[in-house]
Amino acid sequence: MGKIIALANQKGGVGKTTTTINLAASLATLEKTVLVIDADPQANASSGLGVDIKEVDCSLYECIIDHADIKDAIYTTDIEGLDIVPSHIDLVGAEIEMLKINGREKVMSDLLASVRDDYDYILIDCSPSLGLITVNALTAADSVIIPVQCEYFALEGISKLLNTIKIIKSKLNPKLEIEGFLLTMYDSRLRLARQIYDEVKRHFQELVFKAVIQRNVKLSESPSHGLPVILYDADSTGAKNHLCLAKEIIEKNKESR
Repeated sequence: MGKIIALANQKGGVGKTTTTINLAASLATLEKTVLVIDADPQANASSGLGVDIKEVDCSLYECIIDHADIKDAIYTTDIEGLDIVPSHIDLVGAEIEMLKINGREKVMSDLLASVRDDYDYILIDCSPSLGLITVNALTAADSVIIPVQCEYFALEGISKLLNTIKIIKSKLNPKLEIEGFLLTMYDSRLRLARQIYDEVKRHFQELVFKAVIQRNVKLSESPSHGLPVILYDADSTGAKNHLCLAKEIIEKNKESR
């Protein structure tokens, strides 16, 4: 049975989508089967994996609102073993439309049940909010990765997210765990970045991934080519960082199974 991991942080610009795309590609490179669920209306994970949004007939929106079969919404990518359920701008309005659905917090969980056995990992890229779609993602997930940007306001808002996780754990999804805190946009030349790293490590100890995602030009360039960085430049720091993260997650889950 595949493991479902949500990538969440209601703070924007922390590297959620970049991590989702490149972690998924790295896991697939390490011969794992991976499905990305793009649960962000901006659909950046979809375009970052080479999906032309204008050509998409069936997206996550149709699955949630029109009860389309999720298998009809799965698109392949340039990496063998890596598939994606793309997003659509209509997902913005889905939260309001979902208010009339019974068990609205568990729609995504029910959707993923039918494809869970087909993949080793299912990664959900959440939008930068704690709205109903993100609640759905956290209710469907086994664990959550929290990307933390190495900058001054990094820890601001994390308590709010941790509180949401706690509520979801107690009311909707008792099995939800924190997979880890991931430090992103790390620049070892800056004293501030090192201070943030130390502070996050002090707070969350063994929950902080050893892998750190450094600031990297190739990592920033690759989405505009519709490619994960491992296909764009396999020797880049960004590609190596994400491979380390993928190996760490595989290793961690080997121990826990």
